[in-house]
Amino acid sequence: MKKIDLTALAKKSVRTLQAYQAKEIPCAVKLDANESPYSLGAFENLLVKNALKQLNRYPDPEARALREAIANAYGVTPENILLGNGSDEIIYYLIITFGGPVIYPVPTFSMYGIISQALGEKHRGIPLDPRFDIDLAAMDGVVKKLSPKLLFLSSPNNPTGNCYSTDRIRALIKSSPGIVVVDEAYQPFSEEGTFLGSHRKCRNLVVLRTFSKIGFASLRVGFMVADAALVQEVNKVRLPYNLNALSQAIALQAMKSRGAVEKAIGAVVSERKRLMEELGSLEGVTPCRSDANFILFRVARATDVYEGLLQRGVLVRNMDGVVRGALRVTVGTPRENSLFLRALRGVLRKVRR
Repeated sequence: MKKIDLTALAKKSVRTLQAYQAKEIPCAVKLDANESPYSLGAFENLLVKNALKQLNRYPDPEARALREAIANAYGVTPENILLGNGSDEIIYYLIITFGGPVIYPVPTFSMYGIISQALGEKHRGIPLDPRFDIDLAAMDGVVKKLSPKLLFLSSPNNPTGNCYSTDRIRALIKSSPGIVVVDEAYQPFSEEGTFLGSHRKCRNLVVLRTFSKIGFASLRVGFMVADAALVQEVNKVRLPYNLNALSQAIALQAMKSRGAVEKAIGAVVSERKRLMEELGSLEGVTPCRSDANFILFRVARATDVYEGLLQRGVLVRNMDGVVRGALRVTVGTPRENSLFLRALRGVLRKVRR
């Protein structure tokens, strides 16, 4: 048989790429993935039952009912909306459509860089300022130098948890020669205002949202809101039937059951406040301000603390390689948060010996 170096056949940009790490690690308390701790159920109703009866048929290729429900909820039109298999897919489509250069602050959601590199597009991360806000002078300099086609701003930002200053975001939308994407995956947990609807005045603005953080991570449903002409261009590269019928049906029911969703979001925000206060009271622990459903906190010997928590059955995210000395904990149920805090206190006593 002829020997073929399969690795060598891959594009250089892919060969040198590090894949996104999403590992399943056995644990009793899972607080590492920024998921909602509340399952809102499968919505056993007519929508879902009809979808189950038609598994032999392709789903609505345009997801018309879901797009209309989202449009009505946010005061836009269905023509302003494009749905994706998670917002990751929409990020992929945006980079395919407009190309590079692609720029973004760092640290941030790693898929902006991963997808850019996979597609062979030039990309650059610009460090945030010491307060984890946009370094406007540095960003403006790169915008002028590279004339990026796409600028991604995750606000609230992952992994830092904070919203960027609204005036700095608006300044970049105004000065950018390309598309500015404000990724609002965590905005439902924030008291800061949304950029949804701002595309009417800023035609180069795209806003991303997702169902993943508000109780429906397994559905993989995300959407973008933008000027209809921009949506039309991105829709040209969208894969046919990209959103399955069950995800469409459950997401549509979620839009019709927004009261239950809002209640769960409120519970997370309340527990986030408690976690912030408890973490802030612990010696050697410095929690960072959060507008999201997770908290980044600094601690001495972060990797030892991470491993100690895991030994006690509590899984958080080790961010030490991204933000020095930092761990990230998802806000869980009251019980999960109490178990995390108890485990953390025990680990801290041990590592100080």
